[in-house]
Parts: sequence; C-alpha cells; structure tokens
Amino acid sequence: MAFEFLAAIVAAVAVGGMVHLLRRLTGWRMPRWSVPASAGLAMIVFTVWSEYDWFSRVSAELPPGVTVVWSAAEANPMRPWTFLAPITTQFIAIDGREISVHPVNADLRIARFYNFSRWRPVEDRMMVFDCATGLQATLTDTVKVTAEGTLSGEDWIKVSPDDGFQRAACQED
Repeated sequence: MAFEFLAAIVAAVAVGGMVHLLRRLTGWRMPRWSVPASAGLAMIVFTVWSEYDWFSRVSAELPPGVTVVWSAAEANPMRPWTFLAPITTQFIAIDGREISVHPVNADLRIARFYNFSRWRPVEDRMMVFDCATGLQATLTDTVKVTAEGTLSGEDWIKVSPDDGFQRAACQED
C-alpha cells in the first residue's frame, strides 16, 4: 500500500512537472491551475489503473502449478466507475503441486488453497475433496481426515459438478 501511495505521488510530480515545463515553453499561456490539476488527475488515473491491474499483476506472478480457480469482481459506491466495470478484489488459487491422494481412500484429495484479497495478507487453507461423490470440506484444527479416509469434526458440503475447486482438486494428471 505504501508503495502504491509513493508511486501515485511520483506520477503526480512527474506529470505536474511536465505541465509546468509546457507552461514555460508556451510563454506562460497555459493557466496556473493546469499544473496542480494535471498532478491531481495523474494521481487519480494511476490509482484507478492500479486497482484494475491488481488482479492481472498478482495472478501473473503466481508460480507454475498454482492456478486461479475463483475470482470476485465488485462494484463500490466510493468508486462510482466500478458500476460500469467492476474491479476484481479477491481471488482464490489452488496449489496443484501439493495435491495429495489419501493412502487408503483414493477418492480423497487434499489440496492447499490461497485466498488473495486486495489490501490484505494472503491466507492459505487446506481442503479435502471426495472426488467420487462431489463433497468437500475445509480442514481446521478440529476438522481432520482420519487414517481410514473419513472426515471427523464436520459434515461434508455437497457441491455442483462444475465447482471450480472440485474440478481443480480432482483433475487427473
């Protein structure tokens, strides 16, 4: 966040400086207010670009094998332009390199998911999937998979066959 604030200030100073130079080169024919107005506009444009580009920048930096399976775009009254073009502010990725098959129940897969949210630290969760029946559950301190391949501590959640998490965890290599 501090980096983006600093970058917005740099953009404002750069554009304001160019407009000031342009004023000087034109013999001061441009109005005085054009320098602060252009600096302010540069900050706004940079901030909007940064918000819209966040998802593509962060998802492009994911290592090979980590795949985006879900994203959420939202509109916000504090950013009225998002009602025309919503901003992606959150996405979840699966680490395909760490999907493990249960040793007793081959239909069970355990996978790590990463939750990326704008302005928040990345959270990771382990989930278990029953690929044969389309069930899934999030693993916590109280929810575990037993050695026999059953879930203890919580009930399974039934999901649709086209669920992105289920497809990503249960795909065959």
